Amino acid sequence: MQQIPSLNSLFSLHHDSIEAWFQAQWQKTPPLFYGSVDLRNAGFKLAPVDTNLYPAGFNNLNDLAPCIAATKKYFQDFYPNQTDILLIPESHTRNSFYFDNLRQLISILEGAGLKLHLGTLNTEATPEPNLNFESLIREGNKVGVKGFFPDLILLNNDLSSGVPELLQNLDQIILPPLCLGWHKRLKSSHFKYYAEICHSFALLLNIDPWFIMPLFDHCNEVDFLKKKGEGCLAFRAEKLLFQIKQKYAEYGIQEEPFLIVKADAGTYGMGVMTIKDPQELLHLNRKQRTKMSASKGGNEVHQAIIQEGIYSTEKWNDNATAEAVIYGIGAAAVGGFYRVHEGKDPTESLNAPGMEFHPLKSNSDELFYNYSVIARLAFLAATHERGAE
Repeated sequence: MQQIPSLNSLFSLHHDSIEAWFQAQWQKTPPLFYGSVDLRNAGFKLAPVDTNLYPAGFNNLNDLAPCIAATKKYFQDFYPNQTDILLIPESHTRNSFYFDNLRQLISILEGAGLKLHLGTLNTEATPEPNLNFESLIREGNKVGVKGFFPDLILLNNDLSSGVPELLQNLDQIILPPLCLGWHKRLKSSHFKYYAEICHSFALLLNIDPWFIMPLFDHCNEVDFLKKKGEGCLAFRAEKLLFQIKQKYAEYGIQEEPFLIVKADAGTYGMGVMTIKDPQELLHLNRKQRTKMSASKGGNEVHQAIIQEGIYSTEKWNDNATAEAVIYGIGAAAVGGFYRVHEGKDPTESLNAPGMEFHPLKSNSDELFYNYSVIARLAFLAATHERGAE
């Protein structure tokens, strides 16, 4: 039986080598502008379960100084001549938390010395305090608002429903690139690149990369309502669960392994389920099928990822299950918070109604560094997604 490594000790011991490794990676593959990573800490492993490249939730960060500093550095390094930005948000009409996110994001951008306008795709946007939504206008191959057509567009809209015609074939710089929207991006592709990066990084620490990555598989043709693709899901889930059981046996882990099945594209915690027996996928009830059949914006789910479930051993106030969400700007991890849910157990997705958000504890500097290492591996994987397009 092999020994489970202490990631805390390893990350601390190899701090300088880790930072040099990241610096070399970013020189080869420049970072995207921003992102957020959901992490699960099982005690015996620490790994990402989702990476979002159009992050909301900046309102849950309690210190903007690192965000502002990282934004300044990003623009100085990559776009030194760009000081004007058109920010295009999601088309929410009533989500007050998202509006709080926009206010915080604007504070970060303006704090970094950037001038911006808020251009909306939603023609029915209602006034919000301290948010001046302006209608987008297209002139030739540029999009802007009245009197403001900058060379750089920042999207805080994940394009789940596709790229609007207004934003197609533009001459402007668009961050993140349109190809990384959820209309095209797949979680299975992200985790493929993440696995490759983890194998390289694990050599630096001389550890099994499994301790920092989830195993996964995927099915490309599913239709939960029509019971299409169930055989593929159950077969691949069986193989994946066997691999995980082998790993648990190798390291003497006593917990029961489980799987997460979710839409291969999309966010907002939609289309997610926990299973412990692959046969469950052959006997879903109507409610489960309906839940799994659609993602954000009512988009139909036709591709699914089957992911190794990672226990969350972290607790908030000793009773609520918690997981860390880490935010990045450029090459830096700039802060984070705990997603907390009293009604969910350590195997379930916490991104569900009833969740709460709490800042990372002030005494968790070492823990935050551990989180930042894993999050930056995920951000690095995302840059490889861009390069593949």
